[in-house]
Amino acid sequence: MANTYLQRSTTTRTNDRKFTYSCWFKRSKIGTGQYFVINLESGNDRGYISFDTADKIFIYDKAGGTERFVATSNFVLRDTSAWYHLVYSVDSTASSNRTKIYINGVDRYSDFTVTTAMSQNVEVGFQKGVVSNGFKIGSQEAGSTTFSGLISHINFVDGLQLDASTFGSTDANGVWTIKTSPTVSEYGNNGFFILKDGNSVTDQSGKGNNFTVGGGTLTKTEDCPSNVFCVLNRLNSDQPTGSVNISNGNLTFADGENGSNYSYASGTLGANSGKFYWETKVTDLAEIDQVGVVLASSNFMGAANSTGLQGTAYGGKGCQFSNGYKVGDGSGGAYMGGFSVNDIMMIALDLDNNKITFGRNGQWADGSGNANQTYANSTPAYTNLTAGEFYFPAQAKRAYGANYGTNHYNFGNGYFQTTAVSSAGTNASGIGIFEYDVPTGYTALSTKGLNL
Repeated sequence: MANTYLQRSTTTRTNDRKFTYSCWFKRSKIGTGQYFVINLESGNDRGYISFDTADKIFIYDKAGGTERFVATSNFVLRDTSAWYHLVYSVDSTASSNRTKIYINGVDRYSDFTVTTAMSQNVEVGFQKGVVSNGFKIGSQEAGSTTFSGLISHINFVDGLQLDASTFGSTDANGVWTIKTSPTVSEYGNNGFFILKDGNSVTDQSGKGNNFTVGGGTLTKTEDCPSNVFCVLNRLNSDQPTGSVNISNGNLTFADGENGSNYSYASGTLGANSGKFYWETKVTDLAEIDQVGVVLASSNFMGAANSTGLQGTAYGGKGCQFSNGYKVGDGSGGAYMGGFSVNDIMMIALDLDNNKITFGRNGQWADGSGNANQTYANSTPAYTNLTAGEFYFPAQAKRAYGANYGTNHYNFGNGYFQTTAVSSAGTNASGIGIFEYDVPTGYTALSTKGLNL
């Protein structure tokens, strides 16, 4: 939903003192103010949830010109690899626990600094208003300050204060997991259930309270609370003179360091066994763009060096867009031909046999400067990955002049930026959607893929 928001017009509410809002979300940009959800009638009647610039949750409610509830979390949410579950529920008629806030099934109300507590029997701003497009998800009222990330399984219940257990449960491993079909007795006049399956804004609650896209482009993602896919890790990325430009749900890497040093980014998921496949499409060639893997111990925060992925400290193994050279073990050498704009690099990481292989546009490298083989007849770039070590996807980028470089990853979501793959290749594992055929025995780098 990055830079996209949804909206619908509200109707006469069932109850102006009771409601529950539940959703699952995955952040992709941190350190900026972002609106999560808002319902408003006017400046005097509104309720919203947002993130402040310190990555704390801020909840605000105002009705009849009087603040009803104002609170800021004492904790931050900065993990851009994780799906979080949020439940915010209110019953102002209750004698106690009039406001409940859950994160991943845990009651976190006591972890908020509450500057205005909910008084008994007051109407609340989150339930006020009968107004055109007054309910927005992923934006403030003006359609700006949009939420950057993914949102899934959004439930709004008009007239009931529900606990987190309605929408999730703890599995045998102690992990909070989603209930894809929660049992809600009555959603109420303004209630709805959207983004249940794919990117559908059609209400699944039976109330017919459908949403429309108010701005941006709403795209489907395979990444979901029950199967988390790898993305680029903002918490392990850096550019010597500024912030790495990572966008589109942390799947686009742009604007390399202009000079002798590299910009770096690693992935959010790694492994020490198994076979994994992913793709990346180049839309602007930098002077040097190296795509591959590094050891889990690689720390790119504050990295300011000219080593690239071939630096022995990173244990990196990669391939360059510019000339198709392989890079690793402190050096580089000819491997496959260079890439052109809109070419797609294929990466096959085999941690059972300690090798990594690269290809281009559906063909695999032969090791002598070409990409003209099936995977079965291909030549790995490296066969000396360290057995038992964890490796993560990674990229190093160095710009020159106006060529800063941009490429878009597909770890299995089926998109390069907002463009769907043209014709999905075969994938025996059934996990992820890719442009080209996934080699036999390989799968997507995702939580389900890691547990095959």
